[in-house]
Amino acid sequence: MTVRQNKLIGMVGGMSSESSAIYYRLLNQAAHRRLGGHHNARSVLFTLDFDELNEMAALGRWDDLAETVAEAARNLERAGADLVMLTSVTAHRVADQVETQLSVPLLHVADATAQAIQLRGFARVGLFGTRYTMEQDFFSGRLRQRHGLEVLTPPQQQREALHSIIIDELTLGIVKQDSRAALMDMALDLQARGAQAVILGCTELPLLAALDDYPLPAFDVTQLHAEAALDIVLADGRA
Repeated sequence: MTVRQNKLIGMVGGMSSESSAIYYRLLNQAAHRRLGGHHNARSVLFTLDFDELNEMAALGRWDDLAETVAEAARNLERAGADLVMLTSVTAHRVADQVETQLSVPLLHVADATAQAIQLRGFARVGLFGTRYTMEQDFFSGRLRQRHGLEVLTPPQQQREALHSIIIDELTLGIVKQDSRAALMDMALDLQARGAQAVILGCTELPLLAALDDYPLPAFDVTQLHAEAALDIVLADGRA
């Protein structure tokens, strides 16, 4: 059976450039693994300036951030994208606002993540990410309300430390062993509180440690998001 990719994937990138590179690599690796030969994923990327977006988020200017991301998403749709992905978990803070301005689907990262977790039979999970992801409800709330998962987050001091690791180090491509050790300690703490698994709810976190390094099952949202996109764009390409 021949499988073709008949739909075009659109990605809003630059949140950060490191995350965009990870998404691009994972999508193409997944396409090659599934299709073989010299195949890669057909995609279009619209790159935003992370410094501007980071400032908007820090100042709580979420409406401005939503409009910036929505305009990028509309550009992807005009370029022929059949579905849109936001290449950042934090950017999903404005996913609902962006989705209302599109006529093509927006593939939400939380849905792909929840499906993978439930397939493994887990119901109580820990969540790592930026402080926006850990403290606000746009990701964990969707996991709870739409998928019935219980979500645990680190205490405030650890949340602040992890946010700093992500923003001040990983988004700049800086990987420190001390930060890796701190992350593993956070995972152990979540496990002690009853977490059955941990969600790597930030695109850059896999730069710091591999999934097998964690003391409990770990789910990489970026990998799951990319695989879900390929499921969709290849679904009607069988001949």
